[in-house]
Amino acid sequence: MLDKIGIAKRIAKEIKDGYYVNLGIGIPTLVANYIPQGMNVVLQSENGLLGMGPFPFEGEEDPDLINAGKQTITTVPGSVFFDSAMSFGMIRARKVDLTILGAMEVADNGDIANWKIPGKMVKGMGGAMDLVASAKNIIVAMQHVNKAGESKLLTKCTLPLTGVKCVKKIVTELAVLDVTPQGFKLLERAPGISVEQIKNATEGKLIIEGDIPEMTIE
Repeated sequence: MLDKIGIAKRIAKEIKDGYYVNLGIGIPTLVANYIPQGMNVVLQSENGLLGMGPFPFEGEEDPDLINAGKQTITTVPGSVFFDSAMSFGMIRARKVDLTILGAMEVADNGDIANWKIPGKMVKGMGGAMDLVASAKNIIVAMQHVNKAGESKLLTKCTLPLTGVKCVKKIVTELAVLDVTPQGFKLLERAPGISVEQIKNATEGKLIIEGDIPEMTIE
């Protein structure tokens, strides 16, 4: 089973050279720490930064440098700051190659729900609706089940939707799955996790073809 860092490391393997990538709050922000060495990737933060680096070491934080989740960050050489309007102009103009988001629920048709009403787990939708409507590729980093052990990969989302039929891939503590027109297609299983465990944790339609390899996390 993967922890949050393991999920971030596995998602980092999906990033390709030359990509412009937006990282959502939560687990996705950790991906910045695991971009492969030598790869030219530009991280975009929707609050107005192109060229986001990994998290700073303790004692080296700059309170003026934050991501969209209000976490302190670093910048890389050549980074640039701009206002929110320009940031969302980039997003809506489909300049972002990959968006990595957290989610509370994903349906087997690719619907995503990742916000709730004010005062609850998340205070609002933020920029997620623009991101899921505009990104060329969307990967979700999430827990497979909730604290009660109930599946978060569903036939139909029960929470308010952020986007419709937009998620392409999901990485959870249990598995890597593609979202296809036929449902969730199981690609890899986490170390020590069986296919049967993944089946039991998935409410939505799960497609299993052949032997499912165990994922490798460096």
